[in-house]
Amino acid sequence: MKIVADKNIPFLEGVFEPYCEVVYVAGKEITRADLVDADALIIRTRTRCDARLLEGTPVKIIATATIGMDHIDFDYCNAHKIEVHNAQGCNAGGVAQYVFSALFGVAARKAMLLKDSAMGIIGVGHVGSLVADMARKLGFRLFLCDPPRAAAEGPEGFCTLEELLDNCQIVTMHTPLDETTRAMANDNFFNRMQPGAIFINASRGEVVDDGALKRHIPKLGAVVIDTWNNEPDIDAELVDMVDIATPHIAGYSYQGKQNGTAMAVRAVARHLGIVQLYEFYPRSEYADEQPLKLNVEGMSQGEIAAIFQYNYPVFTDDFILRMNPENFEKIRTEYQYRREFYL
Repeated sequence: MKIVADKNIPFLEGVFEPYCEVVYVAGKEITRADLVDADALIIRTRTRCDARLLEGTPVKIIATATIGMDHIDFDYCNAHKIEVHNAQGCNAGGVAQYVFSALFGVAARKAMLLKDSAMGIIGVGHVGSLVADMARKLGFRLFLCDPPRAAAEGPEGFCTLEELLDNCQIVTMHTPLDETTRAMANDNFFNRMQPGAIFINASRGEVVDDGALKRHIPKLGAVVIDTWNNEPDIDAELVDMVDIATPHIAGYSYQGKQNGTAMAVRAVARHLGIVQLYEFYPRSEYADEQPLKLNVEGMSQGEIAAIFQYNYPVFTDDFILRMNPENFEKIRTEYQYRREFYL
């Protein structure tokens, strides 16, 4: 048996070697030639899995150690009986940590009061649900927009996009990328947002129309962007215009990466029948690998901002990207995973 894997997936090297051949290649550099005798492919978002890559290869399982799956051609995989697995919810804790460190950090820098604010969460899956849970504990009023969930579960507890944009002082995006969400944040979207509102995108870059965002930045109170169009060749002008710019690392927590790799390994192990890895989980480098429990009850906004920044100084990541946006991929690849916190 042979596996081809993205060499930048953490905690993976050495896991499968006792049972099969493993070839490690940088995600963007994986080619059909690498797969001519491969049974399985383990990737991140940098590998586009379509006919050009897979045609004529024996690959029968693709496991991506990420939540997003817009880099995989499902029609092709279904037609050729290729299993596809993602790591649902693996980095939800890291993204939630990012959202609130960025939110309280930018509010402190710009002297914006968050008390009594309404937060609108667009996309209430694994990540959005955890963001909502933390927001409730911090006292925010919530507007939740998730049309697929509303259709499946009923409208109670959900609102329309228009209602969310009309009523919220904070808007944060956590949608998957598909044809219903591509360029969702367009001119109409930003026209509808309240003047002075905060906009956060830590989902997919392509859910935002960059031109529309640039046109409306003067109206907005603050803009936080972690995911970008055309990664890694991002818009340097937009980097200069936003308040926090980071290189698609919102979910890059230590625990999130452990979870993502574990889910990918388990999926491939089950497909290949490697029983010893059915319950695989990476060993931690730390004696205590659990996320940190923070108690912010009764604290002022400034005190909460300080404790969030102490545990995740998001402006460090902003500074590193801002100095060299052309190094987007290098910064992301060499990122030092942080420990998650929760409330």
